[in-house]
Amino acid sequence: MPQLVFLPHEELCPDGAVVEAEVGETILDVALKNGIHIEHACEKSNACTTCHCIVREGFDQLEESDELEDDMLDKAWGLEPESRLSCQAKVVDCDLVIDIPKYTVNMVSEGH
Repeated sequence: MPQLVFLPHEELCPDGAVVEAEVGETILDVALKNGIHIEHACEKSNACTTCHCIVREGFDQLEESDELEDDMLDKAWGLEPESRLSCQAKVVDCDLVIDIPKYTVNMVSEGH
């Protein structure tokens, strides 16, 4: 079973976290079910960038993003070559290291 390592984030997981995931789950769903409340203002519909994450390890193993995700990512704050929308990136059969950016384009938390 793949492990997702969430790097420390000041508000969402100050100590970081290591969690197990099922292949095919999205990074966002894995985070949410483990108490890491990543913003997702569009309710996982690939219509915003609030769930933007950076896959520090394992990025090349993920399925490629589609054109719609790429278009959305162009609007993300702090975009990097290994950026993905966590609502779209599905866990594969390898461990991933995830960095949740400090800022999103939302000025106010949606409070999910």
